[in-house]
Amino acid sequence: MPAWAEGLRRAAAGLALGAGLAAGALAQTSDLVAVDALRVCADPANAPMSSEDGSGYENVLAELIAEKLGVSVTYEWYPMSTGFIRNTLRDKKCDVVIGYAQGHELVLNTNHYMTSVYTLIVPAGGDLAEVETLADPRLKGRRIGIVAGTPPGAHLARHGLIARSRGYPLIVDRRHQSPAQDMLADLEAGEIDAAILWGPLGGPLVKRAHPGLKVIPMVREEGAPRLFYRITMGVRQGEKVWQRKLNSLIRRHQGEIDALLHEAGVPLANDMGTALVVPGP
Repeated sequence: MPAWAEGLRRAAAGLALGAGLAAGALAQTSDLVAVDALRVCADPANAPMSSEDGSGYENVLAELIAEKLGVSVTYEWYPMSTGFIRNTLRDKKCDVVIGYAQGHELVLNTNHYMTSVYTLIVPAGGDLAEVETLADPRLKGRRIGIVAGTPPGAHLARHGLIARSRGYPLIVDRRHQSPAQDMLADLEAGEIDAAILWGPLGGPLVKRAHPGLKVIPMVREEGAPRLFYRITMGVRQGEKVWQRKLNSLIRRHQGEIDALLHEAGVPLANDMGTALVVPGP
């Protein structure tokens, strides 16, 4: 065989071997994901998002995704705290986290399925009901509840509102504590004048059980840090096939997802967090 022909043969063999190894790696990655069920990693007491009784809107979203996949839903329950990803997704006990902020390095993010914002929550009939930003002078001297260490704290400080604010803990075991619900209870009792909560948490809580309160999405707040975040589903690093499958489902059923979230009370914003988005009929 001429030397040039032998070189081509060896090159072709090398390409075939490389393709075979790549296909094997792909199959191995795909094999980690269950095909008979949507295995969800979730906090059992993270209402209104996820709940062991199935009442959270992330539970409903999981049911929607499972229906489109033609499988049932199973859960690996673990408190959303330090070690959550390590003890669930990375340990291969489940295959997807339904709600995860875009860009977090612990997971491989799908395309985002919603953008939401922090909210200011006030008594619906009170003198703060028309406030739209923290720069409003009507907030001066008011007692504002905020979860410690969250981005709106910097905005409170910028506008001179931090001195009288009341902090609520960020990291808790939701099976035993609920800072968001405590904050809303304090607001209704008059112990604070306003509350600041992440929209996908505060909006549904108010809609479910606090009809006397008004949720004001903070889409007009200026300056850093940003108060909007894009929410994705999280899968294991390297599982590109599974990621693409979920991306396709999100794209094809975005209207249903939007309607589900809107019905739950989640404030939906455009991708830059500058305006609210109301799903069409």
